[in-house]
Amino acid sequence: MVKVIASSIRKGNIIELEHGLYSVISAESFFPGKGTPTTQIDCRRLSDGVKTQVRYRTTEQVEKAFVEDKDYTYLYGDDDGFTFMDQENFEQVIVPKDVIGDQAAYLQESMVVRLGLYNGVAVTVILPQRVVLEIVETEPVTKGQTASSSYKPAILSNGVRTAIPPHVTAGTRVVINTEDGSYVERAKD
Repeated sequence: MVKVIASSIRKGNIIELEHGLYSVISAESFFPGKGTPTTQIDCRRLSDGVKTQVRYRTTEQVEKAFVEDKDYTYLYGDDDGFTFMDQENFEQVIVPKDVIGDQAAYLQESMVVRLGLYNGVAVTVILPQRVVLEIVETEPVTKGQTASSSYKPAILSNGVRTAIPPHVTAGTRVVINTEDGSYVERAKD
C-alpha cells in the first residue's frame, strides 16, 4: 500500500478503506470559492461488490493498493466469467462478470485489454477506448433531414443501443466509444 493525496485518485485505482479493498468507479474533486476543497470517491468493494461513497479533503492521505497493470488477450466468456490470456507466458486468467460489468458487451475475440491485478487476482479491466461495430437496426433516413439535426436510435451488432447521425444506415460499420457507448464516427474500412 502507498499513501497518496485524495485528489490524485482516479477511476480504476484500488484503495483501502476500513472494510477492505475498493475499486474506484469515479473520483471528482470540488474546489469551492470558499471552504475546503474536497474529493468525492464512488467505489465498489472487491469482496462482494457493495458500492459506497467517501469524501476526503483533497490533501488528505488515502491508502492506494499497488496494482500490476498488464496487457491480456480476450479469449472467451462463459458462466464462470471472461477468460483472458497473458501475452508473454500464455497463462489464462478468469475475470468475474461483475469486475467487467456493462463493458462486457464490447469485448471482442482477440481484443487486447489492460487488466489490473492485485495479488494475482484481476480487479480492473480497461478496454480499448474505441471499437468498431455494425449497425443492425435503425430508423430509415427521412428526406430533408440534415446531418446537423438530432441523432436517431440504433442497435449495434453487440445488442447495445446507441444514438447515431440521421444519415447512417443499417449495415454501416461505426466506431463506438467503449466508456459510454456513444457514436464517434463511421469506420474507415
